[in-house]
Amino acid sequence: MSNVFTHVETLGHEQIIYCNDPQSGLRAIIGIHDTNLGPALGGTRLWQYSSEDDALRDVLRLSRGMTYKAACAGLALGGGKAVIIARPEQKSEAMFRAFGRFVNSMQGRYITAEDVNTNVTDMNFVRLETKFVTGVAPALGGSGDPSPVTALGVFSGLKAAVELRMGRKDLKGLRVAVQGVGNVGKYLCQYLHEEGAKLFVNDINAERVQEMVSRYQATGVTDAELYALDIDVFAPCALGAILNSKTIPVINAQIIAGGANNQLEDENIHGKMLQDRKIVYCPDYVINAGGLINVYNELIGYNRDKALSEARNIGATVLQILKIAERDGITTHEASQRYAENRIQSVRNLKAMHNVASSAVGRMMNP
Repeated sequence: MSNVFTHVETLGHEQIIYCNDPQSGLRAIIGIHDTNLGPALGGTRLWQYSSEDDALRDVLRLSRGMTYKAACAGLALGGGKAVIIARPEQKSEAMFRAFGRFVNSMQGRYITAEDVNTNVTDMNFVRLETKFVTGVAPALGGSGDPSPVTALGVFSGLKAAVELRMGRKDLKGLRVAVQGVGNVGKYLCQYLHEEGAKLFVNDINAERVQEMVSRYQATGVTDAELYALDIDVFAPCALGAILNSKTIPVINAQIIAGGANNQLEDENIHGKMLQDRKIVYCPDYVINAGGLINVYNELIGYNRDKALSEARNIGATVLQILKIAERDGITTHEASQRYAENRIQSVRNLKAMHNVASSAVGRMMNP
């Protein structure tokens, strides 16, 4: 227990919820990082973690990232995330309905959505037990799969980085490696191909790679080949911690811009390594905010054109953060944290001023 509180205090979380339902096989952890800007919204990841400690570490990092993601995207949301400890083949209606009951018990403090190894069907099951879920099917009032919107935001941020670093607005002939061509990666490949980029793709699923090769004339590459490729842009769209002390020294790309969460294994050490190598890193929680923007729009009355327009604006936010880093001589990760924390603090200050004013009025009305 003391270890849990140490983790929570270090990263600044408000609440950790353990969910257990033996009948359905549900074992889950919900992490709420910060709710100053609004209710915590973040997806539910299903993964076969090797230990409960690994699951806890993942949910803590992911939920904190959601706080910064929402803040940088200008949304009235806080940061949260959930992980279910299971194998994909263990998924069931009962498991997700049990999870939905836990979510419902929080009365809107946490709102969930799909993530790695969860999908619209799973969220539809959750929706049977709670209204505090997004990313459900249109028939249930949702917008369906947010992946295309996430990919559009990554694409817009990538283009902004190319313009700043390489001085060009088009992507024709640009060499881009996409790691992971699942839900987000495959749509990113589509956008890149339509702009004339030369694609290199990698995925643990050989069929996905072959689909990109056939559809977009991409070149499939192995794990061993991926990081040392002679490319312009590296787009990680799989799992996190892939930018580390082993991979960074061999990366030849000028720009890293992808949809994966928690790409830096150690935010301070590896952010600085990228800066020292003059590799432009687009902070993941800034560039991949399109999916969050999409599901947020479900909460306020979904309009597809509005969601897409706001996802395209991610490019302007990425450009602003890259320029802050360049101006202040800090890493792009540090710049994005400052950008997010400044917004959170400004809202926190406004709330404090409002509370003081309300107390003063109350004293005057009831002397």
